[in-house]
Amino acid sequence: MRGDFWHGKKVFITGCTGFKGSWLALWLYRRGATLRGYSLNPPTKPSMYERCGLRRLYPARIADVRDYKTLRADMAAFAPDIVFHLAAQPLVLESYKQPLYTYETNIIGTANVLEAALRVPSVKAVVNVTSDKCYENTGAARRYCESDRLGGDDPYSSSKACAELVDAAYLKSFYVPAGKGLASARAGNVIGGGDWAADRLLPDFVRAALTCKPMFIRNPGHTRPWQHVLEPLCGYILLAEKLYAAPKRYSGAWNFGPGPGGARPVKEVIELARKAWGTGASCKISRSSAHEAKRLELNSAKAKRELGWRPKWRLETAVAKTVAWAKASRTKQDMLAYSLSQIAEYETL
Repeated sequence: MRGDFWHGKKVFITGCTGFKGSWLALWLYRRGATLRGYSLNPPTKPSMYERCGLRRLYPARIADVRDYKTLRADMAAFAPDIVFHLAAQPLVLESYKQPLYTYETNIIGTANVLEAALRVPSVKAVVNVTSDKCYENTGAARRYCESDRLGGDDPYSSSKACAELVDAAYLKSFYVPAGKGLASARAGNVIGGGDWAADRLLPDFVRAALTCKPMFIRNPGHTRPWQHVLEPLCGYILLAEKLYAAPKRYSGAWNFGPGPGGARPVKEVIELARKAWGTGASCKISRSSAHEAKRLELNSAKAKRELGWRPKWRLETAVAKTVAWAKASRTKQDMLAYSLSQIAEYETL
């Protein structure tokens, strides 16, 4: 990353109260950016946003991305240079319970953000964060690349594939003629401190370890591209820098997946968490009627080649950092300072 690029840059972040949005905002704050958030209230209690006191660092409008009028007015009033769109309904199982809400948020919400950013003259670059699950997953033992077919068998995955189509249409129809940069970012299964979402592997493990109750694992043999949250965020930040300087060259889709050995079965990740915790939770296999792909891996050659991005932390380190954050939070530490220290440690690599 360029050391001085973000100093004074005005950055608008949707989904700033979520797990990944909180880490992104904190990192950009550390880099000297002037931030404005737009999000619903934190999706969990506790949340990283509240635990780190992020509301004291930058203003945020508590509102819905489905509300185009409010979104555009807030973005226009702030007049950002760069927009990061992370607001979403991010859970596969929740998408089975609320499919319409998932589609409205992930598709119409994305269209609203892209339309608003297009109409605000100050915006030079937009990074639209989608998901690795936007690909049509055939279950093949291969890594998906940016040119592979989009699709999804569950509401969440298909909504993210649709969001990618919206992104591509806005890019070709409006952003290229306007000379603005628009890129979509697809990351793997992200882990890290501050995630308390339901039905996610490591948050479920931490809850079980703290309460001495068994955790339930749906699919212990399923393989996912696990990575610490700072890995893809580093990619998003690098992408935004490049996109701002050369919008035509860096617009389009980008994968940010883990390095070698990052794609592992669920059961192996749990064993790493048990080792890092010291006295792990007991586990039980549960059965789910929801469809979830057995295997998913990403090909990140494009980001490595054209952005100079590289994963820094092996999976063992990523799990250990996640568990260490959870333990520190349990002891009432200053989690803002602790989180900044993890970012600083990552930057030295």
